[in-house]
Amino acid sequence: MSPHESRAPRTGGVIWERVVTASRQARILPDGCTDLIWSSRTGLTIAGPDTTAALAELTTGDRVVGLRFPPGTGPAVFGVPATELTDQRVPLETLWPAATVREIAERMATGGDGDLLDRVAEARLKTAGGPDPRAAAITRRLAAGHSVATTAASLGLTERHLHRASRHLFGYGPKTLARILRMRRALALVRDGVPPARAAAESGYADQPHLSRDVRALAGVPLGELT
Repeated sequence: MSPHESRAPRTGGVIWERVVTASRQARILPDGCTDLIWSSRTGLTIAGPDTTAALAELTTGDRVVGLRFPPGTGPAVFGVPATELTDQRVPLETLWPAATVREIAERMATGGDGDLLDRVAEARLKTAGGPDPRAAAITRRLAAGHSVATTAASLGLTERHLHRASRHLFGYGPKTLARILRMRRALALVRDGVPPARAAAESGYADQPHLSRDVRALAGVPLGELT
């Protein structure tokens, strides 16, 4: 069953939820984001930013609720650089006090939902002084197809400083983030009915084969299996 999604009003992220009706393996595409996830089977987990598709094991009967933060927000919520979470699934109790995690897990198990996770994250963000404002600016410019050089210049940074900031915020450098955002932009167009060749051109690829190579490298499957 596909997850139900809604906007997280307090953190600006996305709340998603699914009840697993049949055990299977789900392919999670990279998106530059970090998620806080509660599962009735495994408890509270942080899903770090992925560089390639991750495979999640879904078990029949499991209820899973997640809060996907906007790119670059995770470090302010969890208190560690995104590079410490890249391509990892980490129990929340490794970063937050065990008593706090236990309380959240108990509330989720007795009827809590994504709004609870959003409120918990909001409190953490307030304590941290909010997300780094550079995160949204970097994401916006790279998603629009701007180069690393022009993105750095627009923020008054050198490319080296942009790379350092991006690793802290997103878990990888700006070139990798731009590549992931470009792939997702192209996939969204194809899923909306745009022919792959046109979607590739509108997303900044040299041609359709270039898009196909990127999809296979980042998603692990051919383009046709994702549309």
